[in-house]
Amino acid sequence: MSNGTQNHDQKGFVLWMTGLSGSGKTTIAMLLETELRNRGLKVERLDGDIVRQHLTRDLGFSKEDREKNIERVTFVAKLLSRNGVACICSFISPYQSIRDRVRAETTNFIEVFVDASLDAVIERDIKGLYKEALKGNIPNFTGISDPFEAPEDPDIHVRTDLQTPLESAGHILGELEDAGLIPLTVLD
Repeated sequence: MSNGTQNHDQKGFVLWMTGLSGSGKTTIAMLLETELRNRGLKVERLDGDIVRQHLTRDLGFSKEDREKNIERVTFVAKLLSRNGVACICSFISPYQSIRDRVRAETTNFIEVFVDASLDAVIERDIKGLYKEALKGNIPNFTGISDPFEAPEDPDIHVRTDLQTPLESAGHILGELEDAGLIPLTVLD
């Protein structure tokens, strides 16, 4: 493996992970972040929950607020990617038009559909959010009372109800290697 030195020829990119709440975006993003750092890359991970605590805590979950949330994240991702940083973004980002806008504004945008059936994400839901949304207690809940526009032609598609997180991360890494955005794994 890499000795941890920075790759000065690194290409910046935005790995945009979209999918329902509980589909595995954050879990896979953390695996990818670790592996990319191990390969000596500059990496930043922007996660929906973390961003909402620090950068966009003033926003709710209406369509307008979701758009503002992603607009702010896009600005950060644009700065990072154009400066040679691998930016891993994990956001539900339910609307295709918003994801298309992020693609247009960032460097080397890769849309990853982290796909799992509604039944699978409801089963995984340790916080009970889907249960509450199904009762009508949480308004604007993506996949229940608010739409999720699944990517029709994502750059990468993983099925987390059929793969382990490591298998999904491995698939994504392979696609990034094939695209020439990250170095190949060097085995000792």
